[in-house]
Amino acid sequence: MSETLQITDADLLDQTAIAVQEAGSALLERFGEVVGYQTREELMAALVANDDAALAILRPRLTRLRPDAGWVEDELDGGALPAGEWWVVDPAEGNVNHLHALPEWAVTATLVRDNRPVLTAVHLPLTGQTYTALAGAGAHLDGRPLRVSRTADLGLGIVATSQARPDEDEEVVRRVGSSITAMLFDALVVRTSVPATLHLLNVAAGRIDVFWQFAGARADLLPGALLVTEAGGRISDAGGRPWTPESESFLAAAPGVHAGAVATLSR
Repeated sequence: MSETLQITDADLLDQTAIAVQEAGSALLERFGEVVGYQTREELMAALVANDDAALAILRPRLTRLRPDAGWVEDELDGGALPAGEWWVVDPAEGNVNHLHALPEWAVTATLVRDNRPVLTAVHLPLTGQTYTALAGAGAHLDGRPLRVSRTADLGLGIVATSQARPDEDEEVVRRVGSSITAMLFDALVVRTSVPATLHLLNVAAGRIDVFWQFAGARADLLPGALLVTEAGGRISDAGGRPWTPESESFLAAAPGVHAGAVATLSR
């Protein structure tokens, strides 16, 4: 049996965490000044340059760990994956923030096995923090266990949402707007910013109570979905139904406010 097949998922997670940390260091070297652009083409070129800098580290390291695993080429892709193992990677989650010298960005890598995330590592280069989760073994921040909040009243809760991508169709945009309005009535505070992953880290750590999003890609939801689940939270679509990467909406919440969030988002 080859060395690759013998490695445990726990050991694989440790190596994945090292890979995202090294990629994060490469992005950190590129961070600091606002990157100017005048056209969509110039913006896309700057985004791709960041992605390529991180992928130059991530792809060979993760491929060595799991040479038979597939690789999701487009971080904005959604829907189900074929059977087997796949690396779902966002080399610069919150890339547009990085270009604008804003602090909300990260590097993520998630191993999906038969359409179920089994491990994830999310590194925040500006703080040096690394969030990890392993299916059935909990979620951690730099080795310390994470737990979602105990809030049981949505009216006392901090909630958050994110824009999945630019250029959403009109129906999605209107849904986002109406959901924010509904939450402004029912929750204590509503936060809106990108990227989704950083909100989901906060749900897993018990800092905020609810995160929801309409539309979305595997790369921006799978890492947080595993972290929140392993920290004791609930994952569904906005209507309370089981969530899959094919769902049209996503909801992550502390158990005590999940039903209230579903009721608010279903109005």
